[in-house]
Formats: sequence, structure tokens, C-alpha cells
Amino acid sequence: MQQLLAGCPKSDCCRGIGFSFCGIVDSKHCQILSSNDKYSDSAGFDLAGWAQSEFNLPLRLENDARTALLGEWYAGAGRGSNDIVMLTLGTGVGGAAMIDGKLLRGKHFQAGCLGGHLGVNHKGRICACGNIGCVEAEASSWSLPAICSAHPLFEESLLAALPCISFERLFQIAANGDACGLAVRDACIEVWAAGAVSMVHAYDPEVLILGGGVMNSAQEILPAMSEYIHRHAWTPWGKVMVRAATLMDRASLIGAVPLFETESQ
Repeated sequence: MQQLLAGCPKSDCCRGIGFSFCGIVDSKHCQILSSNDKYSDSAGFDLAGWAQSEFNLPLRLENDARTALLGEWYAGAGRGSNDIVMLTLGTGVGGAAMIDGKLLRGKHFQAGCLGGHLGVNHKGRICACGNIGCVEAEASSWSLPAICSAHPLFEESLLAALPCISFERLFQIAANGDACGLAVRDACIEVWAAGAVSMVHAYDPEVLILGGGVMNSAQEILPAMSEYIHRHAWTPWGKVMVRAATLMDRASLIGAVPLFETESQ
């Protein structure tokens, strides 16, 4: 950070520090509320005080899926719409919602950002959050190895020889016709689509954006999810536009810009 500031052409070129965090955050008071035991020392840390004392700059804190949605709304796949939901598919599954151009946060800052913890299987896997059958428990990077190994065809699959099972390798192996790989891939896509339908029903968006590292396989994911969502979502006004994120790893970075441009965010 000091190096970045040193490279600014003038002392007032930086308006502040945007902080995107993978947990529940109080954006009003710049406090991390919960990281679900990922970063046990983060809750309560005075981030705003740190930014002021170290850099003499204000700080804006927001959940990472919300900043990704902001970035796509500001300069990516969400441009032109003010009613958007986003699912981020990666190590976990994140969610965010924007209604009438405003991020949805809620009284306890949980509204809209728990898309990965919508239930899609009431008899499913226990999730890290404590719920049963969450989208994240049924189809995310952290749950994928257990999902694959539980499949009856796993021992005959190329997946069984992998030291580490990732979605990148899963999609590659499935593309070569591996029966286990195809079954797990298609099941995961259906889980994400079912979660997306719940978000459509909950937040009434015009646009649904799919982001995260797993979307490197968008050519397989996007058509299948679009078909499922259009078949199952109850939207008598028309069809939700389902789009792949365009900013990818830069989405949260760019999403910091509107955090400083308007206090309404």
C-alpha cells in the first residue's frame, strides 16, 4: 500500500481504501462481524482506525460478493440495470443483491449475501454454516472432493487418480466423457441453478450475473443454468437475463469506486 501511494503523482490522488472481505461485515461502522471461523482474529478489528493512522485515508468495508456485484454494475455485465443478483462460484458460493440501484444489506448485514447458504437439499450435506443442504455444501470447491468420492463410479473415474480435485479438472475430465465427471459436473450446475432460482424469487432481478473462478468454464455452465432458470423461475413479467461476469478478478477492485462515489451505496 505504501508503494502504491508513493507512486501517485500527487498527494491527494487517492480518495481512500476499499476493503472487500469474505464474510459478514457492518459496512456502516467498518466492522467485520463474522468470517465463519476463517479468520478468527478479524471480528472487531478497527479497520477504519488502522487506515487513518497508517495512511491518513478513509476506509470503506464491504462483503466481497457485494463489491463484485458493484463492479459489474458499474463497469461490467450489470451495466444498464439497477436490479441485479449475483452468484460467485468458487471456494465457496457467494451472493449479492441490488434493488433499484441500492445494495441490499439488511438490519444485520446478512441480506442478499448468503446465496451460497440457501437450502437446495433438506436431506443433503452438512454445511460449514451449520445448515443442511446449502448450495455451498452441495457444489463448491471445498465440498467437491467429498462429493466426487461419494459417487458410485468414482473408483473407475480419472478423478480418483488426482491428488487434488478442482472444478477446472472436473470440467476437463467431464469433457472427455468420464461418466463420474459428467454426473458430478451436471449435478453441481443444477445445484447452482436451483440456488439462482431462489435468488430470483427472493429479489426480483432483471439480471442475474454468474462470477467467480469456476466461471472459467462458462461455456458449459451458462447455457445449462440459463435453461434451468428460465424453465423453473416464476417470472410472469418476462425472463431474467443470465450473464457471465466480465470483470472476473477485477470486479471487487472496480466495485470499490462506487463505494466512494456515492454515500447511497
